[in-house]
Amino acid sequence: MKLHGSYTSPFVRHCRVALAQEGLYSDFIETDLSAIIEKSPVAKMPLLTDGDLTLTDSSSILKHIREKSGGHFLADLQDYENFALTNTVLDSMVNVFLLENEGFGAEQIRYVGRQKNRIANGLATLNRRFDPSQGIVRDSALRCACFIDWALFRNRISNLDQWDNLRGLLAEANQSEAFATTAPPR
Repeated sequence: MKLHGSYTSPFVRHCRVALAQEGLYSDFIETDLSAIIEKSPVAKMPLLTDGDLTLTDSSSILKHIREKSGGHFLADLQDYENFALTNTVLDSMVNVFLLENEGFGAEQIRYVGRQKNRIANGLATLNRRFDPSQGIVRDSALRCACFIDWALFRNRISNLDQWDNLRGLLAEANQSEAFATTAPPR
């Protein structure tokens, strides 16, 4: 298997952690967006090849990794709902991050303001939904931990003081060697 992606992407990191958790080997090919355009029809990361199989979304990659090792991806409806909610909030934060890096804020584009409201409401909801004592056994919790660590890394949130469960979830995740060793370079 070959996993193409960036060390800083929370989507790629989730796949890297899942590979380590399942004891599966994959070559990691660090790739930037200009190089991924040639390989992915939607020009996004991660991208996984396994023989003749090519997967271009982290969700399908995670399903493949879990099932290849005999496990399950998103064990039940609540796990799936929490995974989807995390993705929604993460996608909103990535969009705001990219737009602001291009000089477009809520003053120029109302969409940015709506996305910031979605992020604030989403973080509060995620904080209520995740119990840090459960750790990152479920993929929804692992996705959330990857997201929160990315948000801190990219200075999209300054601290986790108002989200005690998210702070606890990240602390639990950092107890996992697979999570800790895949942290973005600081």
